[in-house]
Amino acid sequence: MNRRAVYGPRDGTVLSQQTQHRSDDILDGDLDDVLKARRADGAFWSHFQQHNLPVRVQQILNEIGFYGVYRCGRLVYDCHLITALVERWRSETHTFHFRVGEATITLQDVQIIWALPIDGEPVTGLDLDRTTIEWQDYCLTYLGFRPDATAFKGSRLQTHAIISHIAQVEITYDTPHEIVVQYARAVALLLLGGVMCPDSSGNLIPLLYLTKLEDIVEARNYSWGSAVLAFLYRELCNATNKGKAAIGGALQLLQIWAWSRIIPLCPGLGAERVYMGQVQTDNNRLLPAAPYGATWNCEHTFTRTVRTTVRVIRDILDEMQSDQFIWQPYDLDSDVIMAYAADFNPQLWRSSCPLIFYAIVEMHHPERVLRQFGMRQNIPEAIDTRDMSLHQISRKNRTGTDWNLQHIQYISRWQRRYDTVVQRPPISNRRDTERGYWEWYNNITRHFVSSSTNSVWKADTNLEMHLCCKLCAYRDNVESSSAASSSRLHSNSGGDNNDEQNEPIDDMGEQIRRPRRQRHRRNCGTGGHF
Repeated sequence: MNRRAVYGPRDGTVLSQQTQHRSDDILDGDLDDVLKARRADGAFWSHFQQHNLPVRVQQILNEIGFYGVYRCGRLVYDCHLITALVERWRSETHTFHFRVGEATITLQDVQIIWALPIDGEPVTGLDLDRTTIEWQDYCLTYLGFRPDATAFKGSRLQTHAIISHIAQVEITYDTPHEIVVQYARAVALLLLGGVMCPDSSGNLIPLLYLTKLEDIVEARNYSWGSAVLAFLYRELCNATNKGKAAIGGALQLLQIWAWSRIIPLCPGLGAERVYMGQVQTDNNRLLPAAPYGATWNCEHTFTRTVRTTVRVIRDILDEMQSDQFIWQPYDLDSDVIMAYAADFNPQLWRSSCPLIFYAIVEMHHPERVLRQFGMRQNIPEAIDTRDMSLHQISRKNRTGTDWNLQHIQYISRWQRRYDTVVQRPPISNRRDTERGYWEWYNNITRHFVSSSTNSVWKADTNLEMHLCCKLCAYRDNVESSSAASSSRLHSNSGGDNNDEQNEPIDDMGEQIRRPRRQRHRRNCGTGGHF
């Protein structure tokens, strides 16, 4: 049987890179490959668990826009969950392809989870070419210390050198403001390079980032949220390629996004949580309460959900039903979210625009995930395939490049970001998609990723029987839930028999005759995953 006919995409015009995608290897036996999560924040959080971050420094972090990231703290990564999500990420669309439709991390998620500023100038500029001595002098000026030459690797500085420095500095009420600012820059640099945009090194931070922190007041005017999202998109896209072993970027953001939306994978929250309230400064000012992401910084329980291997998570995502995915998980009227509401940019959440971070340019596609904004999903316009070439551009061996000039057309589009805000009709009644959407989506998406089908394929047993079981179980669930929903709607409003079903009923299921389905069911047995 043709793999593409079974697993998808049947129409390869959208997901054109399937043969290079890591999900293809699962069918060839790579069942347990788990991506390694790259991060460079271990020493940072270890230090500040033992020493409180001075309130004067927290105040400057708030001025820069990084305060929310600090308040969210450190999260233990679930690499099995992250790997399973990467297997459903598509570099062509910058979305996850689930059974319930496309979904993705948007500027809304970045702003609500970490309270990062998303409006402002793009984080880009000249990729500086300096000698080690020049970088040492630069660090002395803006960080307050001169690192040893061995702490540098090109234009990147080892994280432990920065931690060692701030461990020797005591910030008090009487400490000169210049020293406090230098200390705050060091902390901001560690957050940016260690938590928000960690690269593959695991212990190095590009000093290029520090150039945007020279002027603390000016730093707030950058769109840090779009830069972080661009970096995460690039890491997700790279990780989908066959043979990739690791992934960096804002994986904490990714994990909280998944926990907030995918019900079968969401852990319970323990009783002991971090302090969520406001912080009083030395001059009796109040810093904001912790943002939404901090609610997940606690002990997690898995008594009613799944914490298991990538194989099982693949199966869960393969079988995910419409009532197991939360399109709008945030209570925008809650105290936690309202604490930052004055800084929110709801229109920008829906802007179809480029996300820019120096060499990186990735496209933001809210028009593909309209249900995340309470809008009815239509068939989106075709992706501009020219944007795929942006994945080949990186900072490697590009010292001296002025990224303002290199990406001038995308910077120009970013400047017009409010002109490309997506607007569609709201979800109403039982319809959250336009007519024809599911027929289109089922034709262009990757239906199954789970390696469980691979065992049937490799053993050369009856794959058709296996597929019928899987599709019919899914279809029956849809039919029963749809009938119940239809009954409720009929009693409340008279129903609407002409509306298209919300659930994605696979058209292959329509080819399965009911008597044959019952015969296969008797042979399926009970328990386990397909």
